[in-house]
Amino acid sequence: MQKIIPHLWFDRQAKEAAEFYVSLFPNSEVKNTTTLKNTPSGDCDVVSFNLHGQPFMAISAGPLFKFNPSTSFMVNFDPAKDPEAANNIDIAWEKLSTGGKILMPIQKYPFSKRYGWLQDKYGLSWQLILTDPKGEERPGIIPFFLFVKDVCGKAEEAIDFYLSVFKGSKKGTVMRYGKGQDPDKEGTVMFADFKLLDTWFAAMDSAHDHKFKFNEAVSFIVNCDTQEEIDYYWDKLSAIPESEQCGWLKDKYGISWQIAPTLMNEMMKEKDPKKLERVTQAFLKMKKFDLAELKKAYEGN
Repeated sequence: MQKIIPHLWFDRQAKEAAEFYVSLFPNSEVKNTTTLKNTPSGDCDVVSFNLHGQPFMAISAGPLFKFNPSTSFMVNFDPAKDPEAANNIDIAWEKLSTGGKILMPIQKYPFSKRYGWLQDKYGLSWQLILTDPKGEERPGIIPFFLFVKDVCGKAEEAIDFYLSVFKGSKKGTVMRYGKGQDPDKEGTVMFADFKLLDTWFAAMDSAHDHKFKFNEAVSFIVNCDTQEEIDYYWDKLSAIPESEQCGWLKDKYGISWQIAPTLMNEMMKEKDPKKLERVTQAFLKMKKFDLAELKKAYEGN
């Protein structure tokens, strides 16, 4: 199982959105859907699915958080892997942009022969790029952080922090703004990518006047095998106590994480409604997850 998994928060469209997304990309499928009963948001659908080989999870839990471009997903169309990449990027663009909003039109840019940035009809942001096959290989989909407002200029600091937390990780490419690229400060990150455990991420600073910042609409689940792992990541990442709830935390840069036991994935597939209800009511009372208590609830002890 992949250690770090993106999690998407929808109002009521998680199942619909997952089915839409898996129709767009190869090596994609909906894996499981579970409905949690009697939560503060009512009945919530939880959906696990793969896109382009990248695992995702999504929840329908009410209109509390809205997607924005601070966190997007970069989709690599690699001609070395797909001879039809140049055609397929346009097909995906047309489908994703329908009912959405264009942030950067799909066209030639200095860094790519074909690239575009958009928000889809659900508000989720995507960057589609025709990858240079001569470059170092990257996965099909990469989460992308845009550091703006009070965290602008902190992308490299954040990357170094995450590399220190997630052992066995590494830096990839780093490109910096130069002179005359105002309002961005010379030396800050124009683009960087990095690998945390088994997941690639990318990030950049932007000093432009953006009207958004990181929020809980996109978070990242860290699957932990033991309570010791849960404790470790919780202690390292949590920086805003009032954001701690149901395994969720927010780090010092405003990015949300869910520190969850790997066993929770099996619990969420449970078909016995009584077991699922016990686990749901147990974790709703928790801030940091207590693996032993979750096991007791699941087993009915």
